[in-house]
Amino acid sequence: MNEINQTVTEADLHAYADGQLPEQARARIEAWLTDNPGDAARVAEWSAQNAEIRSLFADYGKSTDVDIALVTGRRRPANWPKRLAAVAAIIAAFGLGALSGHYGPALFQKPDLQLTELETLPNEARNAFLVYADEVRHPVEVFANEEAHLATWLGKRLAIQNLRVPNLQELGFKLVGGRLLPVEGRPGAMFMYEDQAGERLTVLVGRKADNRSTSFRFASSGNVETFYWIDGELGYAVTGEIPRDVLRKVAEECYRQFPS
Repeated sequence: MNEINQTVTEADLHAYADGQLPEQARARIEAWLTDNPGDAARVAEWSAQNAEIRSLFADYGKSTDVDIALVTGRRRPANWPKRLAAVAAIIAAFGLGALSGHYGPALFQKPDLQLTELETLPNEARNAFLVYADEVRHPVEVFANEEAHLATWLGKRLAIQNLRVPNLQELGFKLVGGRLLPVEGRPGAMFMYEDQAGERLTVLVGRKADNRSTSFRFASSGNVETFYWIDGELGYAVTGEIPRDVLRKVAEECYRQFPS
């Protein structure tokens, strides 16, 4: 990751926005932000994004019966209401961390590893989108008319049983197809969708055995927006040049449909 300067990096700014820094480190970043209004505006935007995500799942914040399974990576079947409850509990922990300046130890046992994983995933998702979304003849390897084969093939390569290709038609996006591509040097999957106007978005899925925490974030680069999350060993990212509220709805629907 590129450094902002010799002492304050972009990772430091993300950690500050997410409430991961101890009080002494927060004071140092706050002093930097006072003298650097551009970075202060970025941090304010990231904090607002976190608030949007917490608001999205706020109605499901009371039940926490699958928190341990998501946080530790011990996977077990869960229906949609339970999964939303787990997400809401984790996001609630993020909110408390932002207010107090730290997160609970159970959620961030490997904070440096966690941050590295999260920063790598949106970059790879954005790069895949930029490479393939504008392709006319060869945007994907397997087209939508072979959806069953696509799911079986990619599920086998990623060692995901019963991988489902998300159905986004209710949100106005039809499946174009998908392809195998590397994600952090390992087999990954990309699904591509487009709306009636031809606007495309991509859904990236990657596996990393030492993923253990679940997190939800937005990343922006120019006009490209990415909503990404870690769920056990799997990482997911939804990317497109579409309004953020639409992208969030797409990500929510993908989360509902992907296996847990």
